[in-house]
Amino acid sequence: MNLSKDLMAASSTPIVLGVIAEGETYGYEIVKRVEQLSGGILTWTDGMMYPLLHRLEKQGYLVARWRLADSGRKRKYYAITDLGKQAILEQRQQWQVINNALNTLWNNPYDFQPA
Repeated sequence: MNLSKDLMAASSTPIVLGVIAEGETYGYEIVKRVEQLSGGILTWTDGMMYPLLHRLEKQGYLVARWRLADSGRKRKYYAITDLGKQAILEQRQQWQVINNALNTLWNNPYDFQPA
């Protein structure tokens, strides 16, 4: 399934904030968690992930620090801030409004099968 770029762009911030809210993590782990959450449908690239992480950090939603991983490699780990937690709450409310509207439309008696 190919998801539209618009839908991917709109959903990336709440998804990434939600994943990081689970606990401090780094880019590759976020990509793998998103893939797991979507049943393998969402396969994000570094080119999509790191600009988003940098933007969220600049907005004050995340803090980052370099840490030595168990493998001995230096990795940049991200943690959510209080401002990021507030953003998740706001985005959750917004997505619930959208989800409710779509469910209402899609569960009506009209048949949406292609002609």
